[in-house]
Amino acid sequence: MNKTEIELIRKTWALVEPTADAVAQLFYRRLFEIAPETEKLFAETDMAEQRTKLIGALSLVVDKIDQLDNVVPVLRELGRGHVKHGVEARHYDSVGSALLWTLEQGLGERFTGQVRAAWTVAYALVSGPMRQAAADASRPAI
Repeated sequence: MNKTEIELIRKTWALVEPTADAVAQLFYRRLFEIAPETEKLFAETDMAEQRTKLIGALSLVVDKIDQLDNVVPVLRELGRGHVKHGVEARHYDSVGSALLWTLEQGLGERFTGQVRAAWTVAYALVSGPMRQAAADASRPAI
């Protein structure tokens, strides 16, 4: 990511983070709308705790966006863990869509094309190692 994209990610996250729980609620509501099958993945989940985890993960990514290589092991572990909970490769696209939509709702007119592009790049960089680790974990052992 370039400096402008990093700055946009950090500035816009600072605007939505004060309402973190509401943002997370909006995110999950949107995710369940666009990918209804994902709701069953959370049937046994304490959603208040899950929302806290989501915001924590996003805050970590924003904080380390210029050093993502340092969090790749964590991302890969998350990807492997998601497989155990029934997450499929297609769900990553739904999560990305829900995230962008949620940010757009929270930022309103401040969610410009440039901001959307920066968050799209950031999500791709974060979800890439997760997707790869999930795919690796899903392959049968030889």
